[in-house]
Amino acid sequence: MDTAHSPWQPPLIWRAAQLLARALVGLLARIEVTGDVPAHLRRGPLVLAANHISPFDPVVMAAACQTRGIAPRIMATAGLFRAPVIGAAMRHAGHIRVDRGTTAVHPALDAAATAVAGGSVILIYPEGRIGLDPGMWPERGKTGAARLALACGAPVIPVAQWGAHEVLPYRAPKGMLRGVARALWRRPVIRVHFGAPVDLGEATAGSPGAAHRATHRIIDAITDALAPLRPDEPDRPRHVDPGRPSDPSRSHRRRAG
Repeated sequence: MDTAHSPWQPPLIWRAAQLLARALVGLLARIEVTGDVPAHLRRGPLVLAANHISPFDPVVMAAACQTRGIAPRIMATAGLFRAPVIGAAMRHAGHIRVDRGTTAVHPALDAAATAVAGGSVILIYPEGRIGLDPGMWPERGKTGAARLALACGAPVIPVAQWGAHEVLPYRAPKGMLRGVARALWRRPVIRVHFGAPVDLGEATAGSPGAAHRATHRIIDAITDALAPLRPDEPDRPRHVDPGRPSDPSRSHRRRAG
């Protein structure tokens, strides 16, 4: 990929928001960030692929990325962009709107590809939703992250995080005040780990099944990075959110080798 041009520069509002996110996470929890991103990739082009367990995840990821000197552009649900103040801030910060379940998903991937080609770091949740796996392990992924990486030739770094589900419930804003009060009292540990770049194999954007094979590799890498973050919760999480539905239909089974 040609990166001779000047990379995208994160606006001041996004840098400030990341500092605010770090302060907010520090108030509600104890955050532990491990792993790193190679220095030459921190300003892109790069795809960060993270697991999705809570509405609080974007705040956690903004804080964790700030500790590593990364200001990613987030592919976020359209609902955030429709909010009067937050939506304007998201657009100004350069984040990318995703209208899930509509044909507008494809323009969002095109916009993300343009952003990556322009030297940006893109943060994407390959599961395409807050995961509903009964054990809260990464679900079978959508192909968007893989297609983005293959189309742009950008490296993919898996990011695993655990603990955000103890701050905000699945149905937030319903139950949000209770969740925040509980977090303030207990201050749960939130762990984030940046893994090594994913080997996508010999896949190319145009080869049959390439996106599906690459997606499996990405979800496998996230799962591998997540396991050490929850060593005493290998099957089911200790913290149970009664408002969180369970859907095993998209459970991911790691492929041997």
